[in-house]
Amino acid sequence: MTKPEARKRIDQLRKEIDRQRYLYHVLDKPEISDAALDSLKHELEQIEKQFPELITPDSPTQRVGGKPLDKFKKVRHKTPMLSLEDAFSPEELESWRERIQKLAPDKKIDYFAELKVDGFAISLVYKNGILSEGSTRGDGKIGEDVSQNLKTISSIPLRIEIHRKLASQEITEKVQALIHKGEIEARGEVYMTAKSFEKINQEREKKGEPLYANPRNTAAGSIRQLDSKIAGSRQLNFLAYDIITDLGQKTHKEEHQIAECLGFKTDNGQYSKNLKEVIDFYEKVKREREKLPYQIDGIVVSVNNNNIFEKLGVVGKAPRGAIAFKFPGKEATTIVENTIVQVGRTGALTPVAFLKPVRLGGTTITRATLHNEDEIKRLDVRIGDTVIIQRAGDVIPDIVKVLKKMRTGHEKKFQMPEKCPVCGAKVIKPAGEAIHRCSNNQCGARQKEQIEHFISKKGFDIVGLGPQIINQLMDEGLVNDSADIFALKEGDLAPLERFAEKSAKNLVEAIEKSKKIPLAKFIYALGIRHVGEETAIMFSQEIRNTKSEIRNINDLIKFYNKFSLENLQNIQDIGPVVGQSIYDYFHNRHNLKLLEKLDKANLRIQLPKFQVLSLKFKDKIFVLTGELESMTRDEAKEKIRGLGGDISGSVSKETDFVVVGKEPGGKFDKAKKLGVKIIDEKEFLKIMKT
Repeated sequence: MTKPEARKRIDQLRKEIDRQRYLYHVLDKPEISDAALDSLKHELEQIEKQFPELITPDSPTQRVGGKPLDKFKKVRHKTPMLSLEDAFSPEELESWRERIQKLAPDKKIDYFAELKVDGFAISLVYKNGILSEGSTRGDGKIGEDVSQNLKTISSIPLRIEIHRKLASQEITEKVQALIHKGEIEARGEVYMTAKSFEKINQEREKKGEPLYANPRNTAAGSIRQLDSKIAGSRQLNFLAYDIITDLGQKTHKEEHQIAECLGFKTDNGQYSKNLKEVIDFYEKVKREREKLPYQIDGIVVSVNNNNIFEKLGVVGKAPRGAIAFKFPGKEATTIVENTIVQVGRTGALTPVAFLKPVRLGGTTITRATLHNEDEIKRLDVRIGDTVIIQRAGDVIPDIVKVLKKMRTGHEKKFQMPEKCPVCGAKVIKPAGEAIHRCSNNQCGARQKEQIEHFISKKGFDIVGLGPQIINQLMDEGLVNDSADIFALKEGDLAPLERFAEKSAKNLVEAIEKSKKIPLAKFIYALGIRHVGEETAIMFSQEIRNTKSEIRNINDLIKFYNKFSLENLQNIQDIGPVVGQSIYDYFHNRHNLKLLEKLDKANLRIQLPKFQVLSLKFKDKIFVLTGELESMTRDEAKEKIRGLGGDISGSVSKETDFVVVGKEPGGKFDKAKKLGVKIIDEKEFLKIMKT
């Protein structure tokens, strides 16, 4: 990046960050998530590090928050309310440790780690033991007096007193003296529990009022209401994390203990001798955070020794001695560098945005799906746009918002091609569909995608045969369709690049081994439109229930030929769309020709082993998300089916249970949003036994 390019991008970023900060901090009407705002700020910080001469005093990186509103009395903080530097990986945390160790080379540094509650930072000042002033952070130096609203929060004491004896007699005496005559300042986070947030939104929904976006913004908006009755109705909470007044405390851990003794709630936190213990705490919190009654977005790691902490000082607007170790974000900002169209196995043309690389959820993201032309028009995504991307689980991210205010006028609109970019055939858009499709069934891209689907883990699962090898085999003319895989010989493979005699032999053996395949996996592997893993399993069970003998592909063709279109559509949970798709597949001459070739490969099809042992879960729909400890996901699915239940790959209002394991994905969030019953692994095992 040249200096003029950097200056131009910095100007864009500063304007947008300031605009978003004003919406977020001043008007309480944010347009984007915290994660997206963090991403914009992070990009700006990186460019300013590269070009420090471009840093100006009014840069968003040089201040903490937005301007306070005039509707509240302004309060000047005696000690600035600073922000924190962010770390998103153990490596970044280690870099922070190295920096502070260099500044205190002769000191042994230990740490105190606590939860980073996703709330609203406030300062509480007690004069002669009575709450006299409660204020917001504001711009870090000047906040707003919101005392009347804070007094409505029952977890904030109106009067402080020593509820239990402190370890240090010296501190106890000083606290008692200041409670009698003097000031004590505590700081912490106002937050709203998930339960309270859901209750408020349910009430608003009944009244036909717009729903609030998240607990954090709702808490912030509640605290900044002129009418304290509104704040009082919101069931807000407070967690203390700092005692600002010098009471003789030597460590941050002691500050937590003092806060508890004075009647404040804290998250307890954890003392850590070294960074390994900090990271262990972080991983534990990350695993268990969904069990908390409030939202957190990471942990705060502080140098425990207050003397060292003070000597480390401040850089910019953040203390050197503390850092926010954040969980992987669900959203980030980046730039659309190009847009291409990919052709899938069913001929669907899917626009894909190529992005400027950005870290999201612990992964470097370089592309995002745009789904279809209608979605592009809805979002108005253009090449050159700065966009917000969102990632749920391990799937390719989506673009969820375009930051149109950052446009330069040089952005380019997307045009859906009239001809397939791979084979040149006419592109069609079937009536009633949002998807454009290649009209050529023999399109090379379609064939490649169909073969990759055929050999995937849920299909034939051929070890050693992946996309790169498929490309090579197709380029050499050895494979043109899925059936050709079973005709491969060692002599075909050994001369090829990447292959030696041993690897050729291993692949041929893996192909031979895959010929014995469960019926459900075979049906899935065919790539019939609308037939996913669960539908394939359901069909295989339907065949078992009819007691039909399916030993080979010819038997399968005969079985489906017995069904009329109406018969197929009337099978439970199938419906007209899937029924039509299956009927069309087994009446298409190209597909029948492929099935005949596969039949000659002597595949051995196995009927499903599982049987419905009881109807305990009859008519119940389960969704699984996250990693289970006591069994694999496939084993869990088999147990559910064995008890008469159904599995779905997505959460809807019809879902009965969402079983949550370690590190759940977007299905967990959707279940909470829809109010679907969520159970952990322990409860899942319990309901299976009872």
